[in-house]
Amino acid sequence: MAETKMQTVGKRKTAIARVWLKPGTGRIVINHKPMDEYITRETDKLVIRQPMVLTETLEKYDVYITVKGGGISGQAGAIRHGISRALIGISPELRPTLKKVSFLTRDSRAKERKKYGLKSARARFQYSKR
Repeated sequence: MAETKMQTVGKRKTAIARVWLKPGTGRIVINHKPMDEYITRETDKLVIRQPMVLTETLEKYDVYITVKGGGISGQAGAIRHGISRALIGISPELRPTLKKVSFLTRDSRAKERKKYGLKSARARFQYSKR
């Protein structure tokens, strides 16, 4: 495994995360704050750690992240995508493991736009017969 610094980008909905991965002790810093300070929901913390727990590299690397756009949940998904891509950049033999659980696939689902003449994307206004 090459002990080098890796920088990648992860995306989810409208969130974009830039991820730097370098050898270290397992610190995760998001927008210059420790992860526990920036992310409060436990499920989002689990989502962020998933690729590193799966590949058993949680204690091997420090992760520095800058993330913009979207909400906290979308940002967590973008960070997971970015960390997964960075791990592949450092050690390509992890690719089959991460690909199997689809952490390398950019989740393209996003909110559908509102259409004219409708209440929202698909919902109609209530029909009144009389």
